Amino acid sequence: MRTFGRGALFLAFGLAASATVARADGGINVVMNQAKIIKLARPADTVVIGNPEIADAAIQDARTIVLTGKGFGVTNIVALDTEGRPIVDEQVVVSRQTVDSVRVYRRSDVQTLSCTPYCEGAYKTDAERTSEAEMNSR
Repeated sequence: MRTFGRGALFLAFGLAASATVARADGGINVVMNQAKIIKLARPADTVVIGNPEIADAAIQDARTIVLTGKGFGVTNIVALDTEGRPIVDEQVVVSRQTVDSVRVYRRSDVQTLSCTPYCEGAYKTDAERTSEAEMNSR
């Protein structure tokens, strides 16, 4: 499996397809720091992630994309076949897992605790820290 990082994500792999994707009405929902499998009906040639700080894609094989939530927010994923026809053109919504977590507010400081089963400080990505800093500065 090959993963790709920052910047607009362009993958040229001789892939192509129509997607059978586990999705909700608002697009593809992914929980932050978790992965979702996107199965393609045909191989894709190019896969683009709008904002790789929100989600990242890894190519498992010519018909399988592993989409990982990196920071909460909304972006999109586009997969094109060799002729440039869209296979997947979906909104990706990355959200925090709210079950088994607690947020503690101390004035402008916010701490997220993961309670599974004991409450401990949860891992935060750079995107989450930046977003919380922007929310606190308003």
